[in-house]
Formats: sequence, C-alpha cells, structure tokens
Amino acid sequence: MMTREDRIQAALSKVPAVTLGFWVIKVLATTLGETGADLFTQQYKMGYLAGIGLFLTPLAVLVAAQIRARRFHPLLYWGTIIASTTAGTALADFFDRDLGIGYTGGSAILLACVVASLAAWRLTLGTVSVASVSEPKAEIFYWVTITFSQTLGTALGDWTADETPLGYLGSAALFGALLAVIALLYWKTAISRVALFWAAFILTRPLGATVGDFLDKPLAQGGLDLGRDMATLVLVIAIALCLWRIPQRAGVAH
Repeated sequence: MMTREDRIQAALSKVPAVTLGFWVIKVLATTLGETGADLFTQQYKMGYLAGIGLFLTPLAVLVAAQIRARRFHPLLYWGTIIASTTAGTALADFFDRDLGIGYTGGSAILLACVVASLAAWRLTLGTVSVASVSEPKAEIFYWVTITFSQTLGTALGDWTADETPLGYLGSAALFGALLAVIALLYWKTAISRVALFWAAFILTRPLGATVGDFLDKPLAQGGLDLGRDMATLVLVIAIALCLWRIPQRAGVAH
C-alpha cells in the first residue's frame, strides 16, 4: 500500500509503475512496432530511410508532449513507446540492410549507442533509474535510451531469427527464457534492479520482433501468414484491451 509520501512522489512521475501489466503491454507494443514498421517500409515499399523520417516525426512530437505533460498519461506514454519501437525497427533495418553492415555490425553499433546513452545519463544525473524520470533532462535521456534499446532489440531479433537455425519460434523461446532468467534473478538475488530493468527492457524488443515476424511471415518461411496489416490490427486491438483492463498508475519518482 502506498504511503502519503509515495502518492506525492507518484504524482511527479511521468512513467508507469513497473508491474507485470507493464511488461505485457511492452511486449505487445514492441511486436506492434515490428509489424507496423514493416507494413510501411516493406509492404508499402516506402524503404527504410523514408520510414525513418515517417516514424521519427511522431516520435519527436510525442516525446515533446510527454515532457510538457505535468503528470503521467497512460495513452500518451504508450503512444510514445509505440512510436519509439516503430522508429527503432526502421532504424535497425536501415543499419543492417541499407548500410550493408549486417546484423552483427548493426547490433554492435547499436549496443555501443545504448551503453553511451546510459553512461551519459549516469554521469549527468547520477542515476539511470526509471524512478528518477520526473524532470525534462531525465526524460530526454530516458527516451533517447529507449529508442536506442528498441533499435538494438530489433537487430538482435532479426539476427537470431534469420541467421541462426532457431527461426522465429526458436528465437522467441530463447528471448522468453532469458527474460525468465532475469525475473528469477530479480526475485532471488540482490543484483541491481536498475541493471535488471534495462536488460529486460532490451530483451523484450527482440522477443517482440521475432513474434511479430512469426505472425506475418508466410507459412513457407515458418510464420502464420496473417499478413502485416492483419497482424498490426490484431496487436492494436490487444494493446487497447490491455490499457482498458490493466490498471495504469504512475511509478514512484525519487
């Protein structure tokens, strides 16, 4: 039960409490990011560079709105997450394919970007805990780090699904198992909760990427052949239902 001080601090937070519901919606949102981005860049043949421009624009607008907001708004927050994961998908595909550096090179560059963003955040504000995201400077670091992590996760998911024998289901099982290990470490050890959060946040993205590809890829390629448009619609409905049924509250800011 929240104390009076916790309720006051929660009113300052701009991000949701990290609960099981948070992770459910996060996985659905990252899966939507994969199918939604591919719908425009591949099915509608926009190309990755044009797709980056298309998705970065609403991301910038939503991040600005999130920073200007005076309290936590579930629809605004999750809309920004979806914008970051669609932009991240297009960015990862551009790095991996259009630049010709492959999944390994793209993943290495993007991992460096995530580490650099977290390091700059820590050096500037003294912490990278999401519980500290209650003022503009922390929010900027938060959304930059999230977008890099979404991009990295896409590259990792594509690498395991396309360049290893695991395929889509095997890759989804791998990342699901790694998330289970992180959950176990959370409950059974004293490992930094901040480190475990960011590890889990990054790993939900390749899980979403592989599940998204499984939903829309043809049967001959190991998918369900729902098509990107139908898979995207199903995921939008699923997220809407979760936001309606799963209680949303702000985290506690420190």
